[in-house]
Amino acid sequence: MYRRRGIVVDVLLVHPGGPFWAGKDAGSWSIPKGEVEPGEDRLSAARREFAEETGCDALGPCAPLTPRRQRSGKLIHAWAVEGTCEAVAAPRLTVAIEWPPRSGITRHFPEVDRVEWFDRTLARTKILPGQLAFLDELDVLLGSAPSTP
Repeated sequence: MYRRRGIVVDVLLVHPGGPFWAGKDAGSWSIPKGEVEPGEDRLSAARREFAEETGCDALGPCAPLTPRRQRSGKLIHAWAVEGTCEAVAAPRLTVAIEWPPRSGITRHFPEVDRVEWFDRTLARTKILPGQLAFLDELDVLLGSAPSTP
């Protein structure tokens, strides 16, 4: 999701929860994303996951972006949608992780621990390196380079 504030365009990113990501900032934020359920189309899944991770709905026309393969090997399909997300909800979903590693103890952590708007210049320092191309494509889609407030 992106929003316009005059000439400034912001993007909404999420920070993964859990002990691995705690204290990490630069290069650790992500676009809201998740798994496609059986029988669900990708865009519907993207809208559902966006709502689950942010507490906001991604309404309006969505422009498909080029799918990008992440370092993990996962292929991420993404869309750009202009909108607002004022709720920036507290995390609602949790993920079970063995923590500490190899301890046999399973703990539950928030899937997302923060949701924030960043201007496109700052977002480029925050987003995971494998997702940076989504911001590049958004710049092309909007016909402008990032600008700071």
